[in-house]
Amino acid sequence: MDKTAIEVEQQTKDTRRAMEIAVRIGLVLCLVVWCFQIIRPFISTLVWAMIIASALLPLYGSLREKMGLSHKLGATLFTLLLLALVLTPSILLSETMLITAREYANELQDGTLAIPAAPERVRDIPVVGERFFTIWQEANENLESVLQQFQPQIRDATRWLVNTAAGAGLGVLQFALAVAVSGIFLAYNESGADFARRLGRRLAGEDGETFAALASNTVRSVAQGVLGVAVIQAILAGVGFLVAGVPGAGLWTLLVLILATVQLPTIVVLLPVVIWYASSAGGLATTLFGVYMIAVALSDNVLKPILLGRGSSQPMAVIFLGAIGGFLLSGIVGLFIGAVVLALGYEVFMLWLLQDVHALEEGVNAND
Repeated sequence: MDKTAIEVEQQTKDTRRAMEIAVRIGLVLCLVVWCFQIIRPFISTLVWAMIIASALLPLYGSLREKMGLSHKLGATLFTLLLLALVLTPSILLSETMLITAREYANELQDGTLAIPAAPERVRDIPVVGERFFTIWQEANENLESVLQQFQPQIRDATRWLVNTAAGAGLGVLQFALAVAVSGIFLAYNESGADFARRLGRRLAGEDGETFAALASNTVRSVAQGVLGVAVIQAILAGVGFLVAGVPGAGLWTLLVLILATVQLPTIVVLLPVVIWYASSAGGLATTLFGVYMIAVALSDNVLKPILLGRGSSQPMAVIFLGAIGGFLLSGIVGLFIGAVVLALGYEVFMLWLLQDVHALEEGVNAND
């Protein structure tokens, strides 16, 4: 066989091999895309469930060992307890939020929303009383003209208000499902940790376990020290709103949750509620309500050192951008997931960057 025939035969084999590789890659891509399309509706719920499981794993492990329960029974009882403690106030608040949002939206659209006159005793509130009284009176006297002047903005705000309230109700259902799925993750946490280490080694080689450990620590740190504190503050504030009979308790609680998650002071929301309550109730009830809300506003100073004992290396700007971006992208669910995912991405990037710097420094030292 001459040289030309051998080259033609080799080219034919190479072409056939290339076609086989292309077909295999195409089939694998089709399978990956198909699997992704199937699981896409559940991605947010699964990620949220993993965040919950990672944050609660130390508490779950401690309680399970003290009670001497198996993994499955312990995870089941722990999940039911968590659902009872968190979902009961969440359902009550989401219901009031949806009803109030619809009422306010209809009144804003119809122009029938009425702002009552400000009581004179509002002036006696220290520091902000006089200013708040003036703003209240202007809204009472010129609300109709304000509504006409800013009608397009009010229409957009009304739509956002209703959509946010509805999204919060859907978020409660997603949270319930995520808690249920997190119970499965807790029951199989050992095999899940082994899977994470194996996946890390496959993706990043020798540094894979380091990346896996970093991911676990980052998720737990943000979930406990940021999201956990925000949820506790929101629940405490919501219970206080419900007991005091504050109108729109669900909406106020949602605002507290958003501010606490993005690391802004919740007193911005709680103070107007306390001022309103002081103008309508008075007496011992006002004092107790005010003291309680101040305690809620300051509770993060106590909760963060407890839940974030190991410290957090993520800048607050990362948490802020992640929470806001996630909220704009996916609503209430994204508020939590966005903060964790962006913090995780930041930590992985910084680890990769520092490893590159360390490798360069080691090479320079070796040359010296």
